[in-house]
Amino acid sequence: MSTAVLPSSSVNTPRTELRALARLAIPIAIAQGGQALMGLVDTLVVGRAGTASLAAVGLGNGLFFAVSGFGMGLMMGFDPMMSQAMGARHFTRARGLLWQGGWMALFAGVLLGALLLLTPPLLLLAGIGEAEVAGAQDYLVWRAPSMPLMLAFLMVRSYCQSTAYTRPLVVATVTANLFNLAADVLLVFGGEVLPAAFGPLRAIPAMGVAGSALATTLCTAVQLGVVAFAVRARPLAGAESSTRRPVWADLSQAVKLGIPIGLHFAAEIGVFALAGVLAAGLGPASVGAHQIAISFASVTFTVAMGIGNAGSVRVGWAVGARNGRQARLSGFMAFAGGAGFMALGGLLFALFPTPLAKLAGAPEDVLPLVVPLLMVSAVFQVFDGVQGVGAGVLRGAGDTRFTFLANMVGHYAIGLPLTLLLGFKLGLGVVGIWWGLCAGLIAVAVALLWRFNRMSAGALRPVEA
Repeated sequence: MSTAVLPSSSVNTPRTELRALARLAIPIAIAQGGQALMGLVDTLVVGRAGTASLAAVGLGNGLFFAVSGFGMGLMMGFDPMMSQAMGARHFTRARGLLWQGGWMALFAGVLLGALLLLTPPLLLLAGIGEAEVAGAQDYLVWRAPSMPLMLAFLMVRSYCQSTAYTRPLVVATVTANLFNLAADVLLVFGGEVLPAAFGPLRAIPAMGVAGSALATTLCTAVQLGVVAFAVRARPLAGAESSTRRPVWADLSQAVKLGIPIGLHFAAEIGVFALAGVLAAGLGPASVGAHQIAISFASVTFTVAMGIGNAGSVRVGWAVGARNGRQARLSGFMAFAGGAGFMALGGLLFALFPTPLAKLAGAPEDVLPLVVPLLMVSAVFQVFDGVQGVGAGVLRGAGDTRFTFLANMVGHYAIGLPLTLLLGFKLGLGVVGIWWGLCAGLIAVAVALLWRFNRMSAGALRPVEA
């Protein structure tokens, strides 16, 4: 496996850096976008099963990502450690961190999966109907087992990113999405939809909402299997053998870096999950519209996150090589790339909101609400991209606390009050809820851009210096 990183004395030109960023970001963005695409396919399939099923999947997905966000952040605590180790050419250290991440995925995944099963009854306290809560419960029973698998996949993905071995991510994404589409249709609607030639598969019963969750869990296992096989088959050149047992000092360091990232993800995902709960209080049509719009917005955002992850790796390489000028350039080129891509996404939402809503299979009572939500999403796309990239480049520099603080202030001190004011006090409904989310994203984007500019202007030190 290639171990080429930037020499400690080199600084790219902006054009060269943008090309290098693109080579790393494109496969990572495909992998990120593929994750969201699976969620979008779930929405497209379940949307044809009715508004109630769509609402249940929306609530279940919201709860899953609200809980799993913390675990995702814990795993990303390994990101700066691994990319900076590669930048310093400590290849044995990078390989050893992969094993420690596996232990973290197991410990955190089992605990968070168990916690997830306890969350649906809380929806009753928010005024959600019993039918929607029961559907969300069915969804999570089959989705919870995917938690440790998903966290393990994220760890292997981080290793592949840091070592510039990104091809398995694309292969895993394509394979999982093809599998997900087939599994979704089969498990949601049952084998009776298949031609007679499929034989025993036609006996599979329709599972509805639970089938969508099971399909996603199986896809997560497929993704993990593909990347794990690829990494095992291609050892890291120059890396010596390292312990496969838990190293508590390494796990402690990753937790120290990862907890702020986890809290940041929990805060960001939590505010969108809360928006879904608030939308559900307005009726099934509102939560269905929210679910469709958030599925489309997630596709573009995860691509921006892929650019941010690539920026994190390149900043981490430069920090590990103690090349502050290169780290600053890498970060700002990532900001530019993320904002540019999201501007294109915003243009798509603004020009074609109705066709996109119909593509998602929006029922007649949901369609009038989806279109304005996509227009709001078009407005905040660039800011969403900037804040997604900002979290990545700051993580590569080893700064994980500021992003959490910025999210708390932006989303909960600014966005949430505006959400309640516009959505309920002024009677704008789910559209008002989304304008409040938009204000929070703008505040976070501005804060993260300011922070990186200030931080990269000084000396950047590796986290394990």
